[in-house]
Amino acid sequence: MIKDLYKNKEAKKWRENHGVLECDQDLGERVYTSRLIGWNPDLVMHGGGNTSVKVNRKNIFGEIERVLHVKGSGWDLDTLQAPGLPGVRLDPLCKLRNLSKLSDEEMVNIQRNNLLDSTSPNPSVETLLHAFLPHKFVDHTHATPFLILANLPNAREVCKEIFGEKLAIVPYIMPGFALAKKAAEIYEKKPDVEGLLLLNHGHFAFGDTAKQSYQKIVEHTNQVAKYFKLKQPTSIGERNKTKNIHFLPILRGIIANYNGSKEEPMPIFDLRNNKNVLNFFKRKDINILEKRGMASPDHVLRTKGKPIYLSKSELNFNGISKKVIAFKNSYEKYFDRQVKKAIEPKTILKADPKHAWIENLGILGIGINAKSAAAAADLAEQNLRVRAVGEDFGGFYPLKEKDMFDCEYWSLEQAKLGKGIAPIFQGNVLVITGGAGTIGLATAKEFSKLGANILLVDQDPKALENALKQLTKFDRSFACDITKNGSAEKVMHNAILNFGGIDILISNAGNATSGLMLELDDKKLRKAFELNFFAHKSFAVEAAKIMKLQKRGGQILFNISKQAINPGSKMGAYGLPKATTMFLMRQLALELGNDKIRVNGINADRVRSGLLTDNFIKERSKSRGISEQVYMEGNLLQQEVEAKHVGQGFTALAQMKRTTGHILTVDGGNTAAELR
Repeated sequence: MIKDLYKNKEAKKWRENHGVLECDQDLGERVYTSRLIGWNPDLVMHGGGNTSVKVNRKNIFGEIERVLHVKGSGWDLDTLQAPGLPGVRLDPLCKLRNLSKLSDEEMVNIQRNNLLDSTSPNPSVETLLHAFLPHKFVDHTHATPFLILANLPNAREVCKEIFGEKLAIVPYIMPGFALAKKAAEIYEKKPDVEGLLLLNHGHFAFGDTAKQSYQKIVEHTNQVAKYFKLKQPTSIGERNKTKNIHFLPILRGIIANYNGSKEEPMPIFDLRNNKNVLNFFKRKDINILEKRGMASPDHVLRTKGKPIYLSKSELNFNGISKKVIAFKNSYEKYFDRQVKKAIEPKTILKADPKHAWIENLGILGIGINAKSAAAAADLAEQNLRVRAVGEDFGGFYPLKEKDMFDCEYWSLEQAKLGKGIAPIFQGNVLVITGGAGTIGLATAKEFSKLGANILLVDQDPKALENALKQLTKFDRSFACDITKNGSAEKVMHNAILNFGGIDILISNAGNATSGLMLELDDKKLRKAFELNFFAHKSFAVEAAKIMKLQKRGGQILFNISKQAINPGSKMGAYGLPKATTMFLMRQLALELGNDKIRVNGINADRVRSGLLTDNFIKERSKSRGISEQVYMEGNLLQQEVEAKHVGQGFTALAQMKRTTGHILTVDGGNTAAELR
């Protein structure tokens, strides 16, 4: 059941924080209740739904104008702020109702022409529906219970059984001018209703206050949930540890091979496998439900019209290849059938699946990055529940194919996904050892800025937790001692579990052991080799195995050290394994080149980190009779090398698409450490 989260004191704060004018305070409370709706995934998810408030404002001439503040494109309700509710002059919008027809382009143009602030985002595609309804506050959701109701074959009868005459029922029409007119006409025939049920779409509620409108959303949704015996919220986002997932890298590579060029990145996966998801796959009608379509037109943008379904027997290269090819062919035929009926020319989108059902494993969200994969997975989870409950209560019958096509290829909806230039490393999964350390975290930040999704690996869980706070909410961490047997396999498994595979390994972790060779204990030297060589070797080998499964190349980048070629006094226990790691880099470059896996390294020097501590710097500079600054700037450029410069070196290496077996020096210039 949906909880009513409205608090009078909190609402008062939101009103007061938005100014002294009543119109601004109404807007503030509108933001507050919009966020209450957005925080509950059983009400709306990922740009779905919209809210509005009608206020009176003075224009530049001192005249009072009616203004509609309505959710803008690109904003989500859970993070909404006042700029996400752009103001539009209401009277010109209301005049549009007198027209017999209005194109989408004309609608958008008129709405933008009447914005109070020309820099505002485009108002919602459902702005006119909000405008044509007379209520001060209007809320629109895609609540899970209402999606079940809206997709029943007898939705009208069930709606009346639940609500009597409290809700008016609107037939399915694609959002825009026609839907707005129809909804207003239906409302005006029953002006005492508390809301609208939009078949195959969602739910509207309204009121004179933000509290009243919000509470109607909650009340109506709970009434429907009670009818369908939905006592618990939909479980969203749960990913449990599971075995036998090494086919996922194969799936990543095959999807990319059949639906993109060799230079394009592979998709990112988001696995969901709670008990409700796994129980769904025990249904006898799963093959029927698979083909039914999505519960709301908004979902098609992020999930396509249906999943790719993989049974247990198909989780191998041949089985997956056949299913991906079949999905691609089916999608292309669907496009060919429907494009002939389209009024305007359409260009086919990529024929790749956006979510998968995998027998006994769970569902996958599939996206160009972890964010879009998570959105697809969230919607796929919600759709499982809608399908299962709906089918058990009379049938799940969502949009027909033509309606689905019209939504998927609707330019106003496509605009929601953005058309900007993709970040350089979008779609790349990066695993970095020593990820919570100075150089590791600096490197992770540089890759994160360029779009990579990251798995940080380090020993200290607390340090990893703090490091993740400096990245995105879609990045992950894994705590382990990388020198222990089996650690590399566990880390790669975790990368597959979280993202579907690995594209770039930055083998960065290391530690310096000092001492004269003649006095160095063999046990101490062997321990140094475990971290500074064998860990690098085991992680590189396991990463390469995954990359070979993906068949799309990959990169292994080592943090070596200038010690590998320019030994320092008492640093043999550090330099020896680093020199061996440098040879490993070259050997792997030789052996993995045919698999298009590039292997490179960085030799850095005098970087403040766990190796080069403040005390170490103080001792070294004192022993040489120079200041700490002079010591740190002791290079040809006479400038200190910082951790971020090493990180930038790694991102530069990663972009060198025709370079392997190379070592890049990041030391400010050190003639003795130059490669020959």
